[in-house]
Amino acid sequence: MRIVVGISGASGTIYGVRLLTKLRKLGNVETHLILTRSGERTAWLEMNQKAAEIKAMADHSYAVEDIGCRLASGSFLTDGMVIAPCSVHTMSAIAGGISSNLMIRAADVMLKERRRLILMVRETPFHLGHLRTMTQLTEMGAIIAPPIPGFYHKPASVMDVVDFSVDRVMDLLGLQNEGAQRWQGGNEE
Repeated sequence: MRIVVGISGASGTIYGVRLLTKLRKLGNVETHLILTRSGERTAWLEMNQKAAEIKAMADHSYAVEDIGCRLASGSFLTDGMVIAPCSVHTMSAIAGGISSNLMIRAADVMLKERRRLILMVRETPFHLGHLRTMTQLTEMGAIIAPPIPGFYHKPASVMDVVDFSVDRVMDLLGLQNEGAQRWQGGNEE
């Protein structure tokens, strides 16, 4: 599989970094990373992680300004794109078709080619404009998957909470994910 991973400037860079880690472990997924300048700054502020370290986790990485690279064309075949985290700014630009940078253009390509686009929108609370934009994107074919954790798996760490949302995204991509915590039913004694 060939998956595009976008990391925008919203809080929650850990979601994109963890997704890259899990995709690499699968061994059969080629990753293409777009990291925005705001995403770089947020990664440093939240995780003390440099952009070069994150880029090294992907098979290929691209400058957000490189609007002419292969990810900007529908003729470059990919199996899906995840923006983790996805800022409301990025979400809104995608909904408006404003392809002003590679992240937004690559997402636009996913929509126009009817490929899977998953947005881990990481802002709260949502106002009516955000909700309408999410509805518009869903009608266009995107999947809105905010990182909202479940607790039935009894998380013991922040990483357990992060993994819950990342594992759901991997499910949405149709990827085998043996380590995912799954609901087994609540009727056991």
